[in-house]
Amino acid sequence: FSSTQVLSNMGNKGGKKSRSSTELSDKEIAMLKANTKFSEREIREWHAGFLNDCPNGKLDKKKFIEVYRQFYPQGKADAFCKYAFATFDANNDGTIDFDEFLLAIAATSQGDVNDRLEVAFEMYDASGDGQIDQKELAKMILAMYDLLGETDRKGDRDPKTRAAYIIAELDVGGDKKLNKQEFIAGCKNDPVIQRMLAPNV
Repeated sequence: FSSTQVLSNMGNKGGKKSRSSTELSDKEIAMLKANTKFSEREIREWHAGFLNDCPNGKLDKKKFIEVYRQFYPQGKADAFCKYAFATFDANNDGTIDFDEFLLAIAATSQGDVNDRLEVAFEMYDASGDGQIDQKELAKMILAMYDLLGETDRKGDRDPKTRAAYIIAELDVGGDKKLNKQEFIAGCKNDPVIQRMLAPNV
């Protein structure tokens, strides 16, 4: 059971936690240990750092963008953050709690290539229909350009042109869309495309 599956399934349980969102229960620690490679000590350290930044135990979109801006001072983080935030906010409550945060960290940093490409796919699939179309891909490429401060967007670097090329290269089914399997297999088989779509994998 991969951390990305847990991340995407967490929001389906429904119901709010009755305890304070700033406390870490034994059950939570057990779940996080089972679904990440973090030890209990590391989980508690991450939790302390998370509460330092988010004393109420919730990371909102504004704070999320602030954090990203520190890593990418030369770019505009807002558009990219909208996609990333929606991916990590598994229960769609407009905030990221500690469990969602740590599972997202684990999926993007500890997961194997498939796990990390799965997270990238979910980020690109803005409509949540299990497919990435050319429009979604072009928007995401544009958001990545903004994030990285990339200003050369002409010719084959144009987001729409680049999106059309990627879909033409990876679309095995011929429906001009990418499903998760096509996306993951395509990225693994084409290092150039993987660097474009999932540079940290």
